[in-house]
Amino acid sequence: MDYRRSQSASGGLPLRGRHVPRHRFRLTRRPTRYPYLTARRRILIMDELQLVSWLQRRAKKSDARPAVALGIGDDMAAIAARGELVLVSSDMLLDGVHFNLSRHDPSLVGRKAVACSLSDCAAMAVRPIALTVSVALPKSLERKTVEQIFEGMFALADEFDVPLVGGDTTRWDHPLALDVAITAVPHDGIDPVTRSGAKPGDTLFVTGKLGGSLAGRHLTFTPRIKEAEAIARCLGGRLHAMIDISDGLSLDLWRVCEASGVGAVLDERLLRDVVSHDAQVASEQDGTPALDHVLSDGEDFELLLAVNGPVDAPDISLFEIGRVTDGGLTIRKDDGSTAPLTPRGFIH
Repeated sequence: MDYRRSQSASGGLPLRGRHVPRHRFRLTRRPTRYPYLTARRRILIMDELQLVSWLQRRAKKSDARPAVALGIGDDMAAIAARGELVLVSSDMLLDGVHFNLSRHDPSLVGRKAVACSLSDCAAMAVRPIALTVSVALPKSLERKTVEQIFEGMFALADEFDVPLVGGDTTRWDHPLALDVAITAVPHDGIDPVTRSGAKPGDTLFVTGKLGGSLAGRHLTFTPRIKEAEAIARCLGGRLHAMIDISDGLSLDLWRVCEASGVGAVLDERLLRDVVSHDAQVASEQDGTPALDHVLSDGEDFELLLAVNGPVDAPDISLFEIGRVTDGGLTIRKDDGSTAPLTPRGFIH
């Protein structure tokens, strides 16, 4: 379970967008997604607030400690260690929830486990330096399959020059569980970007096409580590907030708005430019509008960012999709009218 709350940085360590008007919570980032394993149900994130409210009260004292520069609520926590900022995060993936080992290539399962943690680093524009992996292996799982899973992990970790330095292994009579913990540091000259700095008037961008990831892209996506660094260097202080789109555009945009104390309006006309081929195919197969797949499918792992002003950088691929407002979450239709936008994701 991932229940991190945004909080203002302590001790003067730089965190872009660190001011938070009010504390907000969320639960796990990884929803149940596979229709062949369980009924897929889009839900309102507000359904989780009872547990979240308890977590807020329980975590308040821990987050007030001087070493905690950024506590519960963002893609990574930030710890002050001897005057230096170290960022940490962990993600757990479960067979039957985030992948299906009976159908998916074991090496791609391992790759995805590492990719999800790397995507957290991209969301904050920081440099991953090490990861650990803990696995709960089914007793019936063959060693060859286990090695294939780890080979997938090593392949992507090596691609991003991130060493696997340890972890834990155990066996049980249940499906495979993978937990990847990652450590990162700021890039030279770049402050980590939080989700809590969006301001009214900011322009909203995404780094790529969205929707339909269950066709296979959820296993093969490339974490936007390099893109995040390039964006942060190019935009500097104009980059106010960023998040990776793991649970669906509308839901993750809602999280940015909650953390920043703002609202947003998305533009239907602009959203059509980010409809992926997979989203279009899914729409033709299930009759759901392609834009609904864009807004709520999730596991795209593109970046969503709030920027002060336009972006004129030919080397950076960004798609404008809307604006940050004073409050509310809406979508502008083709005829110029606006309608409420419900933040929808998947049951956790």
